Amino acid sequence: MKLLRYGPVGKEKPGLMGDDGKIRDLSSIIPDINGETLSPKSLARLRKIKPESLPAVRGNPRIGACVANPQKFVAIGLNYSDHAAESGLTVPPEPIIFTKHTSCIVGPNDDVTIPPKSKKSDWEVELGVVIGTKAKNIKRKDAMAHVAGYCVVNDLSERAFQIERSGQWTKGKCYDTFGPIGPWMVTADEVKDPQKLGMWLELNGKRVQNGTTATMVYGVQYIVAYLSEFFTLMPGDIITTGTPPGVGMGMKPPRYLKPGDTMRLGIDGLGEQFQTVYRDK
Repeated sequence: MKLLRYGPVGKEKPGLMGDDGKIRDLSSIIPDINGETLSPKSLARLRKIKPESLPAVRGNPRIGACVANPQKFVAIGLNYSDHAAESGLTVPPEPIIFTKHTSCIVGPNDDVTIPPKSKKSDWEVELGVVIGTKAKNIKRKDAMAHVAGYCVVNDLSERAFQIERSGQWTKGKCYDTFGPIGPWMVTADEVKDPQKLGMWLELNGKRVQNGTTATMVYGVQYIVAYLSEFFTLMPGDIITTGTPPGVGMGMKPPRYLKPGDTMRLGIDGLGEQFQTVYRDK
């Protein structure tokens, strides 16, 4: 299933994308796409519904973030060996963990605003993992049973804040709009192997990232189990798992986002995003 949320900001409704390309309204079945409705029991119930039996949504509504109100938005850094190399950094002996505050989450096609004094804002297409059941101190062999599905994430970053301002990476990762998610969450049963997904990002129509999840240093199974050792993963939590090469910081000379730039990005089977860049006031 492709589960999504549509409608104006703050008034999104739950929906399902049918094979016919039409959004079907799920609001008579569930209140929203969130931790509660992503449980195995709830997803099993939704799978029994024939999409054509649901009301079709008219027009071309805004698509919101595919998961509402996650408790946590956790990120993994330097998780692609080729990206680490372009950044001039060494692959870490254990995953680098940082957080993106949930206030940065926006819809997949919403505008991106860079900080007023930003000079080094950057893009990163990433595979997002959505948790469906509580995970605490789990074994690696059991990890995938806790995954509800997958989505596209643009892990936007202000590199000067992240790298040059001392302290943790978080300060460069959480500006408002720095977490576009969606367009939908594809349930785990429809993704045969999350480590065999092509992913790409275009800047102003030019392909700058073109990679695959096959080059992840730490795969989804490892990451979910690893994170559960340090904190409890809750239903609805989102993990964004790192990016392949082609980010602005790695270019020679570096190329960073400026007002008027556009980004189009996607992952095989998980849909596409499109954003236009503005400078915040």
